[in-house]
Amino acid sequence: MAESFGGDAVRYDRARPDYPDALVRRIVDATPGEDVLDVGCGTGIAARQFRAAGCRVLGVEPDGRMAELARRSGLAVEVARFEEWEPGGRLFDAVVAGQAWHWVDATAGAARAAQVLRPGGLFAPFWNVPQLPPEVAKALAAACRRVLPDLPFDVGAALARPTGEAYRGVLGRVTDGLAAAGGFGAPEEWRHDWERTYSRQEWLDQLPTFGPLTRLPADRLAEVLTQVGAAVGDTVGVRYTTVAVVAVRTV
Repeated sequence: MAESFGGDAVRYDRARPDYPDALVRRIVDATPGEDVLDVGCGTGIAARQFRAAGCRVLGVEPDGRMAELARRSGLAVEVARFEEWEPGGRLFDAVVAGQAWHWVDATAGAARAAQVLRPGGLFAPFWNVPQLPPEVAKALAAACRRVLPDLPFDVGAALARPTGEAYRGVLGRVTDGLAAAGGFGAPEEWRHDWERTYSRQEWLDQLPTFGPLTRLPADRLAEVLTQVGAAVGDTVGVRYTTVAVVAVRTV
């Protein structure tokens, strides 16, 4: 699944939401300088926001298709898995990862982040966690059960969890990885709540970028879009909590 998003990189870049500007600004204000490493930068959604905030951004992205699209917007991107990427002695003031750190080995990734961060630098992976309207969540869960009966997790249960719980396991793995790698102060959790209203077409355009759906054949994906589309009105209001695990590189 981790290597599937580049199959439609243009749609991913067009349909996926940005991150709260307040979170980006908070991270930038907490760093000792302007050099930011964006791990799993994808098409550059978060990287462009950090660049707009005045940072010099380098992306590391394992999927060459995603990296190429990011480069079209003027971003510097190196293609590699972060655990295997060679920094060549370069150091950064922040290591960030938008919607990507769960694909990185928690301990090896934290150790590599410690290696490339200057003392006082900030490690800050973050995720947008959506809370869908109940009728949309129910339709999506039912569609996934029908077209993806062997999916190793219950989409309905995942969508029904409160936003505070939805990524609890992911956040726990991040903090465990930091503790195992060493070199960081005590981690903090930063949260930003926000909302976005999508048009019906915008919402259906985003669905094929969801991990479980990225590899579906066209006919089965059409089934999902038809079923979910029947539950969607002219607009879809989605509440998000953007959660970040933040830790400072100790001397």
